[in-house]
Amino acid sequence: MALVMNQGHCHRIGHGGASALAPGNTLASFDAARAVGVDMIEFDVRAWRGELVLAHTMLDARLGRSITLRDALAYLGGPAFGGIDLNVDVKHAGCERELLSELRGAHMLERALISSQVPAVLDRVRDLEPEARIGISVGGRVARLSRWRDWRGQVLAGLGARRWDALMAQHRLVDRSLLQAVAERGALLYAWTVNERTAIESLQQLGVHGITTADPRLFAPAT
Repeated sequence: MALVMNQGHCHRIGHGGASALAPGNTLASFDAARAVGVDMIEFDVRAWRGELVLAHTMLDARLGRSITLRDALAYLGGPAFGGIDLNVDVKHAGCERELLSELRGAHMLERALISSQVPAVLDRVRDLEPEARIGISVGGRVARLSRWRDWRGQVLAGLGARRWDALMAQHRLVDRSLLQAVAERGALLYAWTVNERTAIESLQQLGVHGITTADPRLFAPAT
């Protein structure tokens, strides 16, 4: 499943749906993102009590208000969300097989970009489903220090070797040289999570392939 370069279009991605407008990882947040206008909806997946749920942290899962992945995919597979892709952020290892099964069962695998900050998760996804679109996610300083010796060199090497299809980078890491290096390797660069209009505009002008924000209203020009 080849990734297609965006031909100048910067994909508008809603974080957790539209988590500035409604609680993230909920159907209400998905509705808010759709109403404002997005190209892709990002949400978090983790295992909890024997099933996959949408929850950013373990604490969120323990609160007992998380919807199941199956219910989320059924909702997002409805006609109202036609044409909107998914960014499925996998929070930990061990749920890759079930995740792929759920995506296939909902006929949503082709609409999904599976991402994670855990390289082993993506390696397992690739082994199980070579055609899956996958993106390595690189976060803040603490997260980088815990996983990478040289995050930039290692990530670019992985993109060049087709280990991953895309880089989902914390937006402060993004600059012109990174974008050029990613594009030279035939991969895509997405910036997250950007909640200021001026920063969104700067990244759009730079030419990143997608931007994730909690408030998709910020994609509209200021009036």
